[in-house]
Amino acid sequence: MTIVVGYVPKPEGRAALQRAVDEARLRGQSLVIVNASRGDAYLDTGYAPVQDVEIVKSQLNSSGVDYQVRQLVGGHEPADEVLNVAKEVDADLIVIGLRRRTPVGKLILGSTAQRILLGATCSVLAVKTSGPAA
Repeated sequence: MTIVVGYVPKPEGRAALQRAVDEARLRGQSLVIVNASRGDAYLDTGYAPVQDVEIVKSQLNSSGVDYQVRQLVGGHEPADEVLNVAKEVDADLIVIGLRRRTPVGKLILGSTAQRILLGATCSVLAVKTSGPAA
C-alpha cells in the first residue's frame, strides 16, 4: 500500500507533502515523493534543488514514515510522471497541492493538478495552502 505525492518546492508542494506524511502515518502506508521536470531542470522552478531535497529527506527521516524520493527528468509532463509512478506502485492515493487562483486563473486552469485529477485511477487528495490568490 503506497501513497504518491507530487512535490514542488513551493508552499503548495510543502502542504501536499505534509498531508501525505499525515496520511501515510494514519494508514500505515509508505510514501513515494515525485518531483519531476520535462527536462529543463535548470529553468523549471518546480524542480527541487539538491538542498531542498536534503531538507525534505531530513524531515521524512524524523517522521517515521517509509519513503522514496524520485526526481525525474524524462521529457514528460510532471502530471504524467506522477500518474505513471502511481500506476507503477499501484498507489492507493495521490496527494497534490493546489494554489489559490483568481477567477481568471481558474478559467485557464489547464494545470498539472487538473490533469492528475482527471487521469488518476486511484483517489486523489487535493490540498490547498493558505494565502492570497495568484
